[in-house]
Amino acid sequence: MVEPVVIPRSEHALSRRDIDPDALKVLYRLHEHNYIAYLVGGSVRDLLLDRHPKDFDIGTSAHPHQIKKLFRNCWIIGRRFRLAHVKFGPKTIEVATFRRLVDAAEMAAEAAAERESDAANDDAAAGAEAQGDDEIETRPRPRRRAEDHLIHRDNAYGTPEEDAFRRDFTVNALFYDIGTFSIIDYTGGLRDLDARVIRSIGIPEVRFLEDPVRMLRAVVLAARLEFSIDAESLEAIRHHKHEIARSAAPRLLEEYFKILRSGHAAEAFRQLGETGLLKEITPELADAPVSFWRAVSAVDGYRAQFQSAPDSLTNTVLAGTLLQPLGLIGRRQRFSADAAERRIDLGLLPIARRDLERLQQMFSLIPRLMDLQAPTRAQRSLLHRSSLPEALTWLEIHGDNPEVLAHWRHLLSERSQHPEITVDSGVPEPFLRRRRRRRRAPRRV
Repeated sequence: MVEPVVIPRSEHALSRRDIDPDALKVLYRLHEHNYIAYLVGGSVRDLLLDRHPKDFDIGTSAHPHQIKKLFRNCWIIGRRFRLAHVKFGPKTIEVATFRRLVDAAEMAAEAAAERESDAANDDAAAGAEAQGDDEIETRPRPRRRAEDHLIHRDNAYGTPEEDAFRRDFTVNALFYDIGTFSIIDYTGGLRDLDARVIRSIGIPEVRFLEDPVRMLRAVVLAARLEFSIDAESLEAIRHHKHEIARSAAPRLLEEYFKILRSGHAAEAFRQLGETGLLKEITPELADAPVSFWRAVSAVDGYRAQFQSAPDSLTNTVLAGTLLQPLGLIGRRQRFSADAAERRIDLGLLPIARRDLERLQQMFSLIPRLMDLQAPTRAQRSLLHRSSLPEALTWLEIHGDNPEVLAHWRHLLSERSQHPEITVDSGVPEPFLRRRRRRRRAPRRV
């Protein structure tokens, strides 16, 4: 057992005034019902660095079903990793039960037990098939799923100490105790925070092979916080960078979108290039043209206007930022059904077809937005296009025509203030009462 470093309220600068009020409600209710309740992870790290956290996550000794009993606005999500989401309007406070690392022997035993269970279910289903179709209808055959072998592995609940040591980096394993208002550090995160170092918890090679995406996150976190990566972790990344190919492709794509929303995308991609991860994931970007770096820097400049990532930075806009500088998609390509059906892979990253379709729609709309001399009717007809918000965001980030953007913002504002204005003359239409049709008398025979 490790004795944690506990920093009392009088010796740290983290204040409850900086914590989201709804997160405080969840913390207090858990504490009032005699559960351990900590603010955990990146939110504690960011508050100690005087940054605004993106999320306020909570760790607790309460199990998911116990959390649900305390909150009417709570939903349990996940199979492989069960979490409680407490909803406050559009906001979600994520509450996770403290967990522990499961060793290889325990994982193997669980997998063997589940394989035996699946085999027994298959035998039972086969017997049901032999009894006839009527019996099959009353006893549906169980479906085997590959992810079923992972259900219990990540739901091994543990203590706060065990939960701290199963996290990725020391600066992400800090806890804020709502009961004593103190900071709890099991892994040396406070020391690394002062030294501005990203350090893996445990042996870096082992932790990166457990989850190769941690290599990517280490580099991105260092770029975002302007920290360095400790020598042992950096060497492990360079040695095992090829293992990133074992990660799920959609997960890697989502990590790229997070990079672009971080406000430090240019520096993150630069450091990914230095470690070799960029070439392993997206070799097209390893020797990217200047236009790519200009586009990424433009996204960083746009993101700097907001305290947190705005909703306008959709996956469509971000996918276009990756693809358009490489000539993989753009304004000159006409939209067609064939274009919607084709697929574009950027290295290991599969770009979703729905995003490609919306990109084509957006790029086909932009030339019409640039024509300010078009008739008023034609201009107002564009206000109803679903791709207009994304097209305007694209022009704001990557365009160099502020007068065009101001023009369309004005038209949108005008429409919201006067929704009765039509696209024809700009004046309200008179109300016309619809005449009722007279009912014809039945024809006499």
